[in-house]
Parts: sequence; C-alpha cells; structure tokens
Amino acid sequence: MTDEPLGIRPGSALTAQRRGRELEQTVGGRVDVLVVGGGVTGCGVALDAASRGLSVALVERDDLASGTSRWSSKLVHGGLRYLAQGDLALARESAVERAVLMGRTAPHLVRALPMVIPILAGTGRRDALLVELGHRAAHLLSAGPKAPHARLPRPRRLSAPETLALLPALDPAGLRGANLGYDGQLEDDARLVVGLARTAAAFGARILTRVRVTRLAADGAQILDTITGAGGWISARTVVSATGVWAGTLDEGVRLQPSKGSHLVLRSAALGHPAAAMTVAVPGERNRYVFALPQPDGLTFLGLTDDPLEGMPPDEPEVTQPETDFLLRTFSAALRRPLTRADVVGAFAGLRPLVSGSTGRTADLSRRHTVTRGATGAFTVVGGKLTTYRKMAQDTVDALCRTLGHPAPCRTADLPLVGAEPAAGAPERPAGAPDPAAGAPDPPAGGPDPAAGGLDPVRAGAGAGALPPRLVRRYGSEAGAVAAAGSLEPVAAGVPVLRAELAFGVAVEGALTVEDLLARRTRLALVPAWAEAARPAAQEALAATLRP
Repeated sequence: MTDEPLGIRPGSALTAQRRGRELEQTVGGRVDVLVVGGGVTGCGVALDAASRGLSVALVERDDLASGTSRWSSKLVHGGLRYLAQGDLALARESAVERAVLMGRTAPHLVRALPMVIPILAGTGRRDALLVELGHRAAHLLSAGPKAPHARLPRPRRLSAPETLALLPALDPAGLRGANLGYDGQLEDDARLVVGLARTAAAFGARILTRVRVTRLAADGAQILDTITGAGGWISARTVVSATGVWAGTLDEGVRLQPSKGSHLVLRSAALGHPAAAMTVAVPGERNRYVFALPQPDGLTFLGLTDDPLEGMPPDEPEVTQPETDFLLRTFSAALRRPLTRADVVGAFAGLRPLVSGSTGRTADLSRRHTVTRGATGAFTVVGGKLTTYRKMAQDTVDALCRTLGHPAPCRTADLPLVGAEPAAGAPERPAGAPDPAAGAPDPPAGGPDPAAGGLDPVRAGAGAGALPPRLVRRYGSEAGAVAAAGSLEPVAAGVPVLRAELAFGVAVEGALTVEDLLARRTRLALVPAWAEAARPAAQEALAATLRP
C-alpha cells in the first residue's frame, strides 16, 4: 500500500487495495460491531462505534451513498414543518443537530440558506402571520444549542421589491412581500456520507463496499463479495442493520411505509438565477409545499413530492411524468413565465424509510427514528432523516454498548469530519472580522447569491485563496490535497468538475467504478448530459489510479 497523500487525515484514505486487504482480514474473523448499510445512518453508526474504541466493520452491497442518502433535498433543516405539526421535541432535535453539523462536525459542507415564502394575492393574512410566527419560533429553537458558529440570521418580513430582487422569476402581480427565514444547506449529501466513512476509517473502521449480506444473525452475517464472487462469514458481537427502506428484507418484523420524494433539476437561468430558496404551497393540501433550492454550478432543484410507495422498493427510483407535471404546474402558478419540460435538465427521486403509522398520508407520518432488536437478535435503526443521522447513530450505539457492557460515551457531537479541521498554518481571523460560519447576513436587494456557497479561506486552511473556489467549497481543508491529485482542467467542456476530483475520488474516497465517480463522488449524473461528457475522463482516472 502506498503512502497516503499529504493534507488528508491519517488513516482516512479508502482505496481498492485497502478494501481487499481488510475484507480478507474480516471474513473468518470477529469484530465488536458489524454495520450493514453504507448510507448516512450506517456510516454514522460506524463512526460513533469506532470513535468509542469498538472494532467495526461496515458492509455495503453497492457503493457509499448509493441509496436514499444521495437523493435528499440537500437540506439540513431545523424543523419548521415539525413545529407546524406540533412536534416540538422533533423540531428541537433537528435544530440541535443542524447546529452540530454547521458549527462543529461539517461546517465546510453546510452553510446558511435564505428561505423565502412569498405573500401572494391569494395568501390570507392569517396564513402569512402563521408563517412569520413559525419562522420566529424556529429561530428561537436554533438559538438554544451551544454552537455559536451555527447561529443563523434572524427571520424578517421582506417588501415586494426586496422579494423580487431575490426571486426575479416571481410574478409581481398581487405580490405583498414575503417571509424570510434561514436554514442549513448541504453542499452534497453523498459527500457527507463519504466524509463520515473516511472519518470512521481513520478510527480503524473497515469500510467494505460491494459486499452483499445474504443472511443476517445476532452474531454475524453471511456475505458475498460481488467483485470476486467469494463468500464467507463475518462474526460480530453485535450487528446493526442500517439499510433504510430495505430494512424489512433483513428483519421481517420491521414495518415501514416508504415515501417517495421526487425532484427536478433545472438550470438556475430558468428562474432568473434566484438568490434564495422559494416555497409555494400546494393548493388544497395541508402542510405540503413545492420549493426551488438554488445549488452551486448554476443549478436549482425543484421538489418535492411526498407519496406512499407500494411494493418492493426499487434500487433506482424514477421520476414519473405525472410527478414532473405536478411540480412544474404547482410552482409555475407563482411565476411570471410558466416552467416547461424544456427547462428540466435532470431528475432524481429518493425513498424515505418512514415508520408505519395509522394515517393515510406519508406527509403526516413522523420523521422520528426507532432502534429495535428483532427476532434475529440484530439491531435495526429506521426512520429519521438526514439532518438527525448523528443522533440516530448515537442512540443505536448507546443501545449496543449496553449489550456489550462498553460504557464509553459518545464523542461525535464534537468530532470534525475529514475536511472540517483547519489546516496547519491557517491564518488567524482579524479582530472584528465576521465569522463565516455564523451564517449569511440578511441578503441585500440585488446583492450576491448567498445560496451559491463559498467557504471562507480561514475555514479552508492556509493558501485556500490560490485554490479553485469549487475545491475549497466541496473539500474544505483537503482542497489542497485534491488539487495535488491531478489536473485542474475541467473534465469536459462546459462541465464544472475538475479532473483532480476524479483522481482524488479513486485514490482517497473509495471509488471503484465509473458510476461511483459520476453518480456519487462528483454528482455529475444529476445532469445526464454532463455525465456522458465526463465519462471518458472518469475512465481515464480509474485506469491511471488503479493501474498495478
């Protein structure tokens, strides 16, 4: 095994060679904790357990973040919706976990996002007031956690001109202003998962992708290496299933009602390059909205549906034409120019592993999580949402530590992920300078796009100003290591990803296939035209890095 690149956390590099070596060591051996599932929850459990001193192996049938964890709305939200439902405890938990991510564990990946709810001609005064009060209550919850770097700006009312400056595509007819609040926006959900897995690996966890579980028991699992076809048994003192909507395939006692959430990918130009997220209520529905979320690289996500899914969950959920038409029609009702299918450059859908309830609407099912121990003796963690993954992992590892008689406390609330630590020699922030982690200021009318992101060089490490802003934004303190991994040329004309990102994905982030690079390490697959243009560069990166 070659030495790890400079500028990354020691022991955090995931490579094909490391996978093969650790899989050989794990099969036939025994670990304290075997985690099944390489999404945000499974990787969170692996990090929590490994950081408490337990030996951990994580097996994933495909690639890291290959399931639900890459199909979220990329929001780390504080629970305004849960306040509206009267679930103060869940709203508080969401606000606390958002603060942990923004202020301690992943400030390089989460930034403040202005969220605008226009007050339209048909918006009742009572409804507008309820939204305003909800924003204020949510802000009070966010002020509670002891994480000063995660404070968000105060909510406020906007005038009609201020609203149009942020949302140029909004129809001005009858516009009476808007309610402005703030939430957390995640740079990339798959990148968060990879960061969790690599941080767990730095604590000694064995991250084993392309390993399918064929039988699960209380003391281990029968597995199949889908690369070589070899099988074997992994013994474990405890086993955790963190397989989301597929949990029922390993434990028949798990009862879920999966919900499908579909998004469309638009060019931001179709909405006049909005400088904030925009929310529109679904007519005739309670507690349902369609929103447009500006993203980096000139894209905007339009979502989302919330409909029950019947039958076996598919590995790759697809957005249907009726769902596309619903999103375009609902959102266009508030615009100067209606959106059409021609404005759509991509689409994605994810499945929420909601715990079954008596209600007929998945929108009303609780986003709380549960940790159970089924008939097999294995632990299963289901429910929840991306924002609260760390608390889900903590509750799971607390339960298994009681079983193991291992009283070590949880450390993850203060444990920075790879890329979050300041680089050696990072400059001190001048006295009186604004703290970039404290959230964006109230956006001035016609000002820069606060949703476009951009990490302050202080948080990215010394010399960050000389690095491509894209690398600083996505890799934090590891931006220099990424830049050193390969060429800083784009992978193809008109495509925002750099060739160095592909090389880093293979050399450090555990990518084993072209699809790993296009769909999860760079997210180019969100725009199929970009993915096809970049495919030759991805093939070259794999051939160069994996060459014997």
